[in-house]
Amino acid sequence: MYFLTGWPRRLLCPLKSAEEPFHIQPSCQRFYFALLSETQLSIWFSRPSVLIVSYIESAKAAAQFGFYQKAEWKPDDSMIAVATANGYILLFDVLGGGEDKYLYEPVYPKGSPRVKVTPGFKEEQCAPALSLELKKPVDLEAPITSLQTLQEDLLVCTADGYLHVLHWDGLGSNGRKAICLTTIPFSLDLQSARGGPSLDLDGVYICCMEYCLTLDGFAVVLSDGRLGFITPLSNSIAADQLQGVWAADVADGTCVAVNNKYRLMAFGCASGSVLVYMIDTTTGSMQLSHKLELTPKHYPDIYNKTGAVKLICWSPDYSVVMVTWECGGLSLWSVFGAHLICTLGEDFAHHSDGTKKDPLKISSMSWGAEGYHLWVIPNRQERRKQEDEEQDVEMVSPPHPCLQAGILQFHFIKSALTVNPCTSNQEQVLLHGEDRLYLTCGDPTQIHGNSDAHANLHPRDGSPLHHPSNPDSSLSQGLSTLLGHKHWHVVQIHSTYLESNWPIRFAAIDTAGQCMAVAGRRGFAHYSLFTRKWKLFGNITQEQSMTVTGGLAWWKDFVVVACYNFTDQQEQLRFYQRASNLDNAFASVTKLHSDTLLLNVFRDMVILFRADCSICLYSIERRNDGPTPSVSVALLQEVSMSRYIPHPALVVSVTLTSVRTETGISLKAPQQACTAESIMLNLAGQLIMLQRDRSGPQVRDKETPAVNKKLLPFCPPVVLAQCVENVWTTCRSNKKKRHLLEALWLSCGEAGMKVWLPLFPRDNRKPHSFLSRRIMLPFHINIYPLAVLFEDALVLGATNETILYDGLQGPSEPLEALFPYCTVERTSQIYLHHILRQLLVRNLGEQALMLAQSCASLPYFPHVLELMVHVVLEEEATSREPIPDPLLPTVAKFITEFPLFLQTIVHCARKTEYALWNYLFAAVGNPKDLFEECLMAQDLDTAASYLIILQNMEVPAVSRQHATLLFNTALEQGKWDLCRHMIRFLKAIGSGEMESPPPTPSTQEPSSTGGFEFFRNRSISLSQSADSISTGKFNLQKTFSMPSGASAKGRDVECAENMYIDMMLWRHARHLLEQVRLRDLGCFSAQLGFELIGWLCRERNRVARVDDFVSALTRLHKDFLWPFPVIPVGSFSSPLKNGRCRSVLSTQLLKSQSADSLLNSEMDTAPPSAATTNHTWMDSLVQSTKDTETASSAHSNQNSPQTHDAFLSLLTNKVEEYSVGSATDLTETSSVVDGDWTMVDENSSTLSLSQAELEHISMELANKGPHKSQVQLRYLLHVFMEAGCLEWCVVIGLILRDANVIKQVISFLDSPEVPPETAQSIRNGLLAVDAWASSDCLGYKPFLNLIQPQLQQLMNSTSEQVQPDAFQPATQSCKLAASEGPAGAAAPRVEDSRGVPAPLGLALPSLEPAGVFSRPPPEDSPPEQTEEQGEEEGTYDCTLS
Repeated sequence: MYFLTGWPRRLLCPLKSAEEPFHIQPSCQRFYFALLSETQLSIWFSRPSVLIVSYIESAKAAAQFGFYQKAEWKPDDSMIAVATANGYILLFDVLGGGEDKYLYEPVYPKGSPRVKVTPGFKEEQCAPALSLELKKPVDLEAPITSLQTLQEDLLVCTADGYLHVLHWDGLGSNGRKAICLTTIPFSLDLQSARGGPSLDLDGVYICCMEYCLTLDGFAVVLSDGRLGFITPLSNSIAADQLQGVWAADVADGTCVAVNNKYRLMAFGCASGSVLVYMIDTTTGSMQLSHKLELTPKHYPDIYNKTGAVKLICWSPDYSVVMVTWECGGLSLWSVFGAHLICTLGEDFAHHSDGTKKDPLKISSMSWGAEGYHLWVIPNRQERRKQEDEEQDVEMVSPPHPCLQAGILQFHFIKSALTVNPCTSNQEQVLLHGEDRLYLTCGDPTQIHGNSDAHANLHPRDGSPLHHPSNPDSSLSQGLSTLLGHKHWHVVQIHSTYLESNWPIRFAAIDTAGQCMAVAGRRGFAHYSLFTRKWKLFGNITQEQSMTVTGGLAWWKDFVVVACYNFTDQQEQLRFYQRASNLDNAFASVTKLHSDTLLLNVFRDMVILFRADCSICLYSIERRNDGPTPSVSVALLQEVSMSRYIPHPALVVSVTLTSVRTETGISLKAPQQACTAESIMLNLAGQLIMLQRDRSGPQVRDKETPAVNKKLLPFCPPVVLAQCVENVWTTCRSNKKKRHLLEALWLSCGEAGMKVWLPLFPRDNRKPHSFLSRRIMLPFHINIYPLAVLFEDALVLGATNETILYDGLQGPSEPLEALFPYCTVERTSQIYLHHILRQLLVRNLGEQALMLAQSCASLPYFPHVLELMVHVVLEEEATSREPIPDPLLPTVAKFITEFPLFLQTIVHCARKTEYALWNYLFAAVGNPKDLFEECLMAQDLDTAASYLIILQNMEVPAVSRQHATLLFNTALEQGKWDLCRHMIRFLKAIGSGEMESPPPTPSTQEPSSTGGFEFFRNRSISLSQSADSISTGKFNLQKTFSMPSGASAKGRDVECAENMYIDMMLWRHARHLLEQVRLRDLGCFSAQLGFELIGWLCRERNRVARVDDFVSALTRLHKDFLWPFPVIPVGSFSSPLKNGRCRSVLSTQLLKSQSADSLLNSEMDTAPPSAATTNHTWMDSLVQSTKDTETASSAHSNQNSPQTHDAFLSLLTNKVEEYSVGSATDLTETSSVVDGDWTMVDENSSTLSLSQAELEHISMELANKGPHKSQVQLRYLLHVFMEAGCLEWCVVIGLILRDANVIKQVISFLDSPEVPPETAQSIRNGLLAVDAWASSDCLGYKPFLNLIQPQLQQLMNSTSEQVQPDAFQPATQSCKLAASEGPAGAAAPRVEDSRGVPAPLGLALPSLEPAGVFSRPPPEDSPPEQTEEQGEEEGTYDCTLS
């Protein structure tokens, strides 16, 4: 409503004086302020805030009259009355400055357009020169306690118990009456006035009094602390014509302030609370409406230590009240008691180091014009103390004690609803300060999406044309995106407009939140967010000849203005088109008969409330027949309300709505929501509804024209609610969310919010006769509501935040250190859970379900359900008395209707303390059952949360049993994160950590401790060249044995728990291998740090066998998205068919040193710098040669063709030594690659391939799978090779079509360690593959032909036995891989091993393999989607992210 902003401003008085002001009194319009010090009367101007004139009493007069005490202005600002200590009233005439009209004038730069203005314009923006002239004083012969002005009279209360009525103009005895208080009868109500008990008023006088115009009476505080209200029974104030009522049970009143708009009287009490009374219209008695007091909940330190209430000040629009106490501090409440700001707590009351500040004690305060400022005069002692400190410090510079450090100005921004309630049907929050607007809407381009932001723009000003495609389409979808941040869109009001028309009185925003309009003293201006420009009247005379009276609103792209035209002296309704220039020539003007007080727009209707208490409805229609669009306006209906409204100023807001209550409402007829069905009138806080009267015959509807249908009369008004501050409704309709869109939302101050919700019969059934059509549900929210997002089930608001700047304090504290810096932040709150709960309390579960289902798609719907459970649980479980009818079981049953039931319960439980769990699960069910439900629903994350609850509520055995279930399921589904948590959870149970649930793991854990300790502790040597490998006997078993020692690092190997976990991991690995799920096995191993090689060694002759080579091969093709090879049509006649040309091609490619680069240049899976080796059957010989060549060329650096030829001859001898290298060669060092590329540049001209060869190369590329799959297969090949699972090596060799692998495996088969059945299995498997290729997959035939010699050798060798020496080169390379390396060291990155002459592929295993199987690869998604590598895909520096 009202929000503090920035720091207060300090106004210094330019006149030297030893006196300090202690009282401030504003004039009627609040443009002038009278300040009193002991012998001085000063008048200040509001904008600019400057001193205009000061009257200083002579010493002689001061001795006669006594010091000044109070002041009061005449309503027309022409006189000031000052009360003095010796009982005199001094009347001053306020006179204009004669010749020198202005004290201050604006100075414009040369050439400014504002210099050439109309006469009389300048005075609007200058501080006028005034003078004060003392008239004859009036002596009342008693101390004066209170002054109160009426139109022509001045009421003065004196301490001798008299009430004096002075005429402002007539002085002396003729214009004066004195009424003794004892002659006024006081009673508890007006009915018993003549005969009832009366107060004994001897010796009692009125110490504070204020006149209430709308109640036509005086609220008084008597000297004995009683509260009363005095009513004149006739028009004149005379002794026998006054009647008083008093409030029972109150005897500590201190001060009073009245609210004319809401007919309230706020009485301050010595206890520190403010009692707000209303007058009961039937009996005339004073009834307590509500209290304003600080609560111990929010202000535990100060709530009962504030002292008596010192001052109460209602804002000019009567929507908020400011209170201060004897001990100091300021506190702001809304009219019906919603607490907004208090300076006695938090940053206002404490320094940043936590020490307490002394609260600011206030001697007088007053609101400035339109409530943008609060003028505050601090207590004299406060200032003296402050200045003494300043003088002590500033002895070096000349002291200035004579400067009055007088006035503090606090700045406020307020909601547009306070003065222009028609903005309540918008879904935006609009606040305005004295010179700027605050909007919640973001940038228009962000809302509509950048793509179509300029699609439908207006030709003239670039704003979007107003023609929504579907009138029922929800506007709030874009608004949901505006809730993510707390910042405002701040629009500075045009300075030219402000100069002459300050203060801003009205502000409005359009439905889309893109256009604003503001109106000040005269005229108005509007702004568009699209163009970022203001539009002002081009003709200053037109601007100055109108003033907005009833408010501003937007209708489509027109500004609707209810204004008074000074030229024609009449009230008008005007429509200005946004895109046209702001000029009366483009306005549609309708004359009105009476002054307009309020205006509102509903669909294509305008509703006006007028000063004669009548309501007018107009239809409006856009017309495009002229050069510019215009609006035609037709009067539809007039409704007189004078019978029901005692005073027109009491009407706070008027709204047309589509709300109906009669029985015709049903789900079948939502189209009725479009018509204006009722008028909502907020009459001084009472919400009154006038519905259309449909009781007459309705048959004629069909015959009458459509226009006449709207003219149904209205029923007599019905009161819907009390204490209403704001009303929100929408004219949109949405069949899916009818509950929310057809509801009426009310803000009711301290009572929170209320919603008047429609109740619909379900499934178009006939409504129950006993079921009412609507229900009023109250609910509390923590913010002050400023807008309602209907479909989004959100309330938007704003809140004051404070920032301390204590660091600024020097030796003396400046203001900035005394007060925190205040900012206003946007807030929003969900209210749906309150409404659902209220419906369940009232046994309206069916309605609650319909409402909840309509909102189930909201992103925060799970949170709504959670909140509902949480609030009910907290209330019921902590209640001291037993609850006869608990709500929690009903809420639990309600939530089971939604799929989020299990999540909701467990999230709520984990956010609630352990002590309440038993109560919760007694209502919702046993956590063991809920856990099992989660498992059945495959919701493993939720199941894991239940596990933590089970761990706290059950014995360890139960939680271990459930954890095992979950662990197995998570393994099966590949939820690796969860698996890691479960491993730690199970270990925690085993090691007896039952008191607390296991802590959440850090993300670094897998890569730092778990992943492949096996590889980490055995390094594969890169430093030995091939030539240095020594020969000798070698036992294969040694390579395949489990590494000992470091793999069990940090674990207690004997721990049964670890064994238990290992058993589960082994079982899962066995299951994966049985189902030929190699890709999952790789992921499982990489993610959970499972020691795959060691396990495979043990399982080599059990589960790690391949029963069916063909099905294994096809399964791998499917899992790794590897295409089956195809043969080009012409290949049967191609010279490459039987590999005859291979040596020629290989030699040519070798000469260019770019076989890989050439092939890779066509592959976009890898950039050239990370060119991957293509292990194809075609260039397998090339590859092996190239490995050898790389190894030596790094030493010799001789890249001559002769060298290549020499290596070609060595090929057959050394091929086995490098086979492991080629099998795992994933990357090349950058130095070699760079060499390759330079060679390509030099020899690109010499490389010429025939058409057939190019076709063949492209075919090879087509037969390759994704790069990542290739890396993964190579990795698995290496693992199986290390573990000695030769059958699997063959299968992977087949899919990669790598002849070297097949050769190597077949050469291993002759080793005595390899069981003969393995050889037999491989032979049978290859035969089966050959048969399958011949029939189903001819693409494999060329490769099978290529390895024909090895197959032949295999057939023959199954019967022979060969000496083990034959395998030395190959086995030696395995030994090399297993030999040495520092235990804990991480393997070097590939970049670090430049120039190392070795088979580079061997570097792979020491890298973290997790990058090969990056986490978590879904079983069905292609590997490309899970690639996480950087630019150099080949390097795979793999950490688990």
